[in-house]
Amino acid sequence: MAFTAKDVVALREKTGVGMMDCKKALVEADGDMDKAVEILREKGLASAAKKSSRVAAEGTVSTYNDGKAASLVEVNCETDFVAKGEPFVKLANQIAKTVVEANPADIDALLASKVSDGNGTVEEAVQEVFLALRENMKVRRFERIEGHVVSYIHAGGTVGVLVAFDADDAIAAKPEFETMGKDVAMQIAAMSPEYLGKDDISDDELAKMRNITVESALNKPDSLPAPILKDLIATACNEKRWSDADIAMYEEKKDNMKFLFNFLSEDAIPVLAQIAMEKKADITANPIFAKVVDGRINKQIKEICLLEQPFVKEDSMNVARYVASVANTLGGDIKVSKFVRFAKGEGIEKKQDDFAAEIASMVK
Repeated sequence: MAFTAKDVVALREKTGVGMMDCKKALVEADGDMDKAVEILREKGLASAAKKSSRVAAEGTVSTYNDGKAASLVEVNCETDFVAKGEPFVKLANQIAKTVVEANPADIDALLASKVSDGNGTVEEAVQEVFLALRENMKVRRFERIEGHVVSYIHAGGTVGVLVAFDADDAIAAKPEFETMGKDVAMQIAAMSPEYLGKDDISDDELAKMRNITVESALNKPDSLPAPILKDLIATACNEKRWSDADIAMYEEKKDNMKFLFNFLSEDAIPVLAQIAMEKKADITANPIFAKVVDGRINKQIKEICLLEQPFVKEDSMNVARYVASVANTLGGDIKVSKFVRFAKGEGIEKKQDDFAAEIASMVK
């Protein structure tokens, strides 16, 4: 079957593939347009397999919310240029909508689902965009939450957030609720909390946090309470574990220890840290030290728990109090029940090109 230049152009418009590839596909298909499309898809699959080992750490985070359920999806590609292009962004938005409508159980089920606002499956839709853009692409992860959910996308898909609330329909329908939800979602995007509230931290995690805090404090003895620090210094002096110069400096400065450590040698603090570890049992049993550790842990909890974090728009209150204040204004109850935060490419190790080594290997 013969074909014309117009057929080549039509195939390019249909698939987004280069003119020469389109011409070769039409030759192979003997001018049959549908068969040529299938050939390009098959070749695209082969090409995609070759490129699948290339790191896809760019991409976008997309969301879709139909009022009953909301989704968050991360789709990756290789370059920021492709990630910001209309075809890739459209694909990510279609996949986010598919998650809400199809409610897939996992990535495999999502890829097998019929893509929203398009033909074929999600996997086929990804392949179509790959054919046009020729970059490794991957649907990495998704989350779907039902109920009263507010979504937020930051910086054009760099970070995405879903935050779910327990509230009655009348409260959730008010514009003040939407504003509050957006504020909380922006807080999550900016502050990246790990937990909803302190009750969500397991006993094992709390024990690990306390142990790390204790070890950190003992290894930084100059930050310890004065009575404990003076006991460590006394041991260092009495047992001659400090140099004569450091002991003399301490004797000179002990009535005003504020700047003592500016004058001691580099070895002085490590010696105190070693003594502190030797006396760990006694120090950890000291109520003064326990109070210091509790204070540091509480500070960490305020950093990692959403409801405990100072509200970024008004740091005189935490997020829990902000939500409660809006609930009080609206005359009902509002509880934050869940949140999800995706940051594009987080956890993906990007390839670091060593151009000097590459050039050196080429000239050997």
